[in-house]
Amino acid sequence: MNDQRQPILNAPWPAVLVTLSIVLGYGFQSVLLGDLAVRYFAFSSMALAAGRWETIFTSMLLHGNWAHALMNAGFALAFGTPVARYFGARPRGVAVFVLFYLVSGAVACLGYAGFSPGGLLIGASGAVAGLVGGSTRLMAGHGVPGPFLSRPVISMTVSWVALNLIFGFIGFAPGMGAAKIGWEAHIFGYAAGLFLIDLFGRLARGPETAPAFGEH
Repeated sequence: MNDQRQPILNAPWPAVLVTLSIVLGYGFQSVLLGDLAVRYFAFSSMALAAGRWETIFTSMLLHGNWAHALMNAGFALAFGTPVARYFGARPRGVAVFVLFYLVSGAVACLGYAGFSPGGLLIGASGAVAGLVGGSTRLMAGHGVPGPFLSRPVISMTVSWVALNLIFGFIGFAPGMGAAKIGWEAHIFGYAAGLFLIDLFGRLARGPETAPAFGEH
């Protein structure tokens, strides 16, 4: 009889860390900052033009409500897990995972600024979309980045773009309340993850293959 107990949540701690950053970030925002958070830390093309580049990253910690934050947290945990496992358990792999998340979010913000120059953007959706894009390539390759023209990548990409365009057209998405969905950020973040997973994988694993989370 095997009495070995398995953990209920078998996710790499970097994926859990990103998930917690979303939940704790909104908790801090709702309790201590309130409306000031959006005023000073949301991303917009105007903030970018004023040299406030930090808003690219501070905006990822802000959300419109708990439903918005928890939905992003759930996606981050689900899709961040395979990406974190691919990058590996060494400190280098963990650092690359965080960088991959932040770069995806930054690309999402810049894409949003290009298509919605007058809008304000908050939320980790763009960065989380990068995790979705990266995990889509990993799913296609059974743990390593698969080809762009594989069926899983094509079907997921078409579905992702179509769904976000529909949400953008109707101006509504679950968990967003009355806020406008940043569909541009979702698409650009997804594209960043889709294309950058190879490069960041090489950065994480280097000349030697690092042991992945969950491997023995």
